[in-house]
Order: sequence, then structure tokens, then C-alpha cells
Amino acid sequence: MNLFLPELSLAAAAILVILVDLFVQRKSILAGICVAGLAVSAIFTLTMWGGAAQSIFNNNVAVDNFALVFKLLFAGIAILVILASMDYVGKMPRFQGEYFALILLSTLGMMLMAAAADLITIYLAIELTVLPICALVALLKDQKSTEAGLKYVLLSATISAVLLFGMALVFGVTGKTQISEIADAISGLNLANAAANPALTAGIVLIIAGFGFKIATVPFHMWVPDVYEGAPTPITAYLSVASKAAGFAVIIRVFSTAFGSPAWLSANWGVTFAILAAITMTVGNVLAIPQTNVKRMLGYSSIAQAGYIMVGLATIGIAPEAAISGQSSLVFFLVSYALTNLGAFIAVIAISNKVNSDDIKDFSGMIKRAPVLALALTICLISLIGMPPAAGFMAKFYIFSAGASAGLMWLIIIALVNTAISAYYYLRVAKVMWFGEPASTEGVYSSAALRIALVIACFGVLLLGLFPGIIMNVTEAAKTLFALK
Repeated sequence: MNLFLPELSLAAAAILVILVDLFVQRKSILAGICVAGLAVSAIFTLTMWGGAAQSIFNNNVAVDNFALVFKLLFAGIAILVILASMDYVGKMPRFQGEYFALILLSTLGMMLMAAAADLITIYLAIELTVLPICALVALLKDQKSTEAGLKYVLLSATISAVLLFGMALVFGVTGKTQISEIADAISGLNLANAAANPALTAGIVLIIAGFGFKIATVPFHMWVPDVYEGAPTPITAYLSVASKAAGFAVIIRVFSTAFGSPAWLSANWGVTFAILAAITMTVGNVLAIPQTNVKRMLGYSSIAQAGYIMVGLATIGIAPEAAISGQSSLVFFLVSYALTNLGAFIAVIAISNKVNSDDIKDFSGMIKRAPVLALALTICLISLIGMPPAAGFMAKFYIFSAGASAGLMWLIIIALVNTAISAYYYLRVAKVMWFGEPASTEGVYSSAALRIALVIACFGVLLLGLFPGIIMNVTEAAKTLFALK
């Protein structure tokens, strides 16, 4: 049970938040309980680092360095989101307890997603992650928020059925639900190619579709712009980084372990992810260009970023000898993207609260009204492009290098072209802030908690850009990857 303490501490913190909310008028106490609960969870996680890979609950949940890295990432993301929410939660005075508790429960689900080593456990973890997010998206209860929540619920329910059907097909072929046992069963089948067992192929395709929704890859991206625009901005930030990281964590574990052999099977899903990566980054960048709402623009941007990250997945599948390089570069990209996108959204939260608008034109001249916010947002936009000295440059360098070593030069060329395209719409926002005329000379106030979150995010972006080895050493330490193989 000690190995499950990170998750138990989050569950206890969520229950405590709900109970305390019934008796206190000063709701900022709730945020403090959340941050404390997440910090305790992170401390328990750190105490397990470096130990031998283990499994608990009849091998359904793995406790290994891979899971621990993502648990720390999810805890850090949630802390920054809660700090950034302190200015925003005033828009929902009646539901602040529910807001903070739902973030904790969703984070708990993501931790389980990263550690789950059984198809049933994976499905339950995904539902524990998604259901709180559905409520969070609709929590503002205005027209846009309600519409976004309804779309997310309906599409999540549909794609959950698709994912479950894919898992059922894999179970029907192998007779197993634990991913390590699925790998053993597949290796024992007399399979010469994909056509030898169409049920297994169909199951893998449906699983890719189900996970594709979680990471917002084309063609499962339709929900992103509307949900990102309608949801509370801190939840949009949370969705754009935490949900995406959880999706990639479970994909890496399932496909590297369950479908990592035979070689032709691994190569086939690797090529599938490579094709999806090329389409996703292109569609995301092209559709981001005409956007006038900064949240919708960042929504399409997150689709394009998913395409870049999938280069790492393709590398893992196509070139098993480069798997460690692909895994470590992918995790580094996720960490740098999380800090970058959170920093961008935190700045947007502060500015939007003041101008009461998410339109890019209303950010005009912000360098004169809020120079720190404008500078922070500019740093994050530069990182999203992939320009030095920000973390995004090193993230793309590592993941593109891994792809090139796996023989994916055609995909790297497409990614570089898309990077050039993305510079247009990212720098357009910077141009408006730096060279536009401000609508007012009034400054932009933000709480101390939000400023702390913004400083942490931007400091992390610059630190990883200048000293990337800090995180790369950690991600490479997880190369003993999985407890269950």
C-alpha cells in the first residue's frame, strides 16, 4: 500500500477540500489544501525514485521510473493551474470547492493512466480523468461553457466506446488484459503480417483512435477549438498539457510493451503514428493561422504540438534500437511543452481578466500596460515556435534528432516546414502586444499566486532551454522503463 501513497494522498486531499468547503467562507483555504495535497503526493513519489521497478494490485498498476516521472509532472502542472486560478475562481463563487476537488480527482486519474498496466485499469483511469474534466469545462454555466461541456461529454462517450471495443478485440485474440501478458500472447501467435489476424489489427486501430482523442490528433481533434474557447481558461491550460501528457504516457506504455513485437507489428504502428504526425501538425498549424481568439489559436497550436510529439512515438515503433532516445526525447518535449503552454495561458488569464476579452486585437500595446506579462507571453510564444534560448528549441532538437536517426527524414522535413508556418501566428500575437496601440493606459493587476505560477513556468522554460541536461538525465533514468514486460 505504501507504493500507492501518491494517489491516496490526492484522494484524501480531494475529500478534505469538499468537507472544508462546507464550513469556511474564505475559499482561498481550499487552494492551499490542494497545493499541500499535491506537494505531499509529489514527496511520496520522490521517495520511490530510483528503486527497483515493481507492480501492485495483482500486476495491474506499475511502480517504475516511467510512471514516477509522469506523476511528478502531473502534480507540478496541477499546482501551477491552481495558483493561476486564484484570480479566475471569482467568476464561480458557488462552485470553488467543486472546482478544486475536481482538479485533484482528474490529476489522480492521470497518475493512474501513467501507471496502469492492464487494459481494464487503463480504461477506468481514463474515465476517472475525463469525467471531472467534463464537469470543469461546463462549470462557468454560461452559453459557451455549457456548449463546450456538452460537446466534450458526447465526444468522450463516443470515443470511450471505440476504445473499449478495440480493447475487447485485443482481449478476444489474446485472452489477456495485462499488457505484458498480451505481448507474450502475441509473440506466441503465428503471425506473418497484419492480414494474418484482422481482429488484432482492427483492435490496435481502434485503440489508436481512442487514444488519439486524448492527445487531440487529427482526425480526432474536432472538439479542441470549441472546448478550449468555452472552458474556464485555467481548465483550458490544464486540458492542453496534462490531458495530452497522460495520453502520451499510456500510449508509450501500451504500444512499447503490448505491441512492441514482432518487429513488423511495431514498424506498422510506428508508420501509422508517423503519418498521423505529419497530418496533425499540418492541419493544426494551417487552421491556427486565421484565428482571432487567442484561446482558439492556442487550441489549434496544441494540435500541431501533438503532431511534433508523435514524431517520438513513430521513432519508438519504427526503430526499436532508438526506442530509449525516442522515449526520453518525447518525455522532455512533454515537460517543456507543459511549462511553455502553462506560461502562455497564465499570461492570457491575467490579461483577459482585465480586458474581459480573449480576442488577439484586445492584447494591443500590452507591453506598455503590463510589460512583465507581455514579456512572459512572448517568451512562451518563442518557445512554442522552437526558437532558442527557450525550452521549445531543445525539445524539437532532441525529438527531431531521434526521428532522423530512425530514418524519418521525410517527417522531419515536414515538421521543419510546419515550424516555419507556426512562426507566423505566434509572432502575430507578439507583434500586437509590442507594436500595437494600447486601448488604455491602466495597468493589469494580477494576484501574487498567479505571478508566482507565471515566474515558475517562464523560469522553467528558460532553464530547460539553457540547461536541458537537467531533465534529460531524469528521463534517461527511466529507461529501465517498465515494471511489467
